[in-house]
Parts: sequence; structure tokens; C-alpha cells
Amino acid sequence: MTTLEQTAFIIGTLTSVGGSIGYFRTGSVPSIAAGLTVGALYGLGGLRIQNRQPYGVELALLASLVLAGSSIPRAIRSGKPLPVGLSVLATYGLYQFGTAWNGRIR
Repeated sequence: MTTLEQTAFIIGTLTSVGGSIGYFRTGSVPSIAAGLTVGALYGLGGLRIQNRQPYGVELALLASLVLAGSSIPRAIRSGKPLPVGLSVLATYGLYQFGTAWNGRIR
């Protein structure tokens, strides 16, 4: 079982690498910008969780919301594997970080 920070680091790495691959394959500047930005939010959230600093879970949850907001509508419209995969990652992040956040505010 992975910890919250490991989850943040893994999803952050996947989104950053995916955005970079999208850029190198198609020249898509939005792909690299979005991938690196969302990956950085996950990475920063993971570091803050690891160091027991405030707002780590919230940053990772924000990254999941941004990823979900951009990928789920594309997955529904196109049905292509990449947006579907990103949607699955986003949904997993929403569940993990949403559950952790909900447990902290009670």
C-alpha cells in the first residue's frame, strides 16, 4: 500500500512525463505546460505531506481537480485512451486526497 506522498509523487511524475511526451511527439505546448504544472502541484503537495507541512493534501487535491476538469470531459467526448487514462489517475487522486482531506476537517 502506498502512502499519500508516494501517491502524489507517482501521479506527479506520470503527468509530467506524459505532458513532456505529448510535447515531443506533437509539439503541443499546452500538453507540456499542463503536464508540468499539474505534476509540480502534485510534487509540491507530496513534499509538504512528507514534511508534515500544512496544505500538502490540499495541493494534491487541487492538482487532482485540475486534472479531472481537463481530462474527464475530453475522455467522455473522444473515448481515446490517453484522456481516459488521465481521468482514471485524476479520479484515483480525488479519492485518495479527498478522503485524507475529509478526515482532517472532522
